[in-house]
Amino acid sequence: MQQDTLLHAANVSTLFVCMVLKFPQMFVLMRAKTSRGVSLNSLLLELTGFIVFVTYQMYYDYPPPTYLEYPILIAQDVFLLLLILHYNGSLKQSLIYILVFVAGWRLLTVEKWIIDLAMSLCTLISAASKFAQLQCLWRSKDAGQISALTWGMATYTCMARIYTTTVSTGDAQVLVRFITMTFLNLWVTLTVLYYQKHSRSSKKEE
Repeated sequence: MQQDTLLHAANVSTLFVCMVLKFPQMFVLMRAKTSRGVSLNSLLLELTGFIVFVTYQMYYDYPPPTYLEYPILIAQDVFLLLLILHYNGSLKQSLIYILVFVAGWRLLTVEKWIIDLAMSLCTLISAASKFAQLQCLWRSKDAGQISALTWGMATYTCMARIYTTTVSTGDAQVLVRFITMTFLNLWVTLTVLYYQKHSRSSKKEE
């Protein structure tokens, strides 16, 4: 009974957090009217990983509560993509990106081996998205347009999913993905906090 309660709490809290996960980042971008420091490549890779992951879960009829947040995250990532392209002056490219993602999503379920292969690469794709953001931060040394709250909440949702996956399905591929994403999301969060603190200290000295 206690395990069922914890599982339900983890599923509900994850869904709730994911419903607003990207909102802090959206607000930061809209307030700053610039996407400096935010990696477009990171967002595209993350979106790819989300699409592969939710398609895999649906293809194998996994319990909906274990992946229900991903359609919400995909919608938020699409909106973030449009914001970044808008502030980069490249909004016209959005149609190309959308067509590529829709075509790729349709391709995933054509054959079983395609979705299995895509899932085996999913962790690498998602990890690459975090490293792309880290690289962008290291290069610009500017985290002013990046929301530490968004990355912190992402860390929590991955930790919660480690528990729900262990209890619900025990899928090793999915577990490895969430463990890896927890570590990398935490790394990005700490890096953002470091550069934001450094930026505030520099402004005080001036």
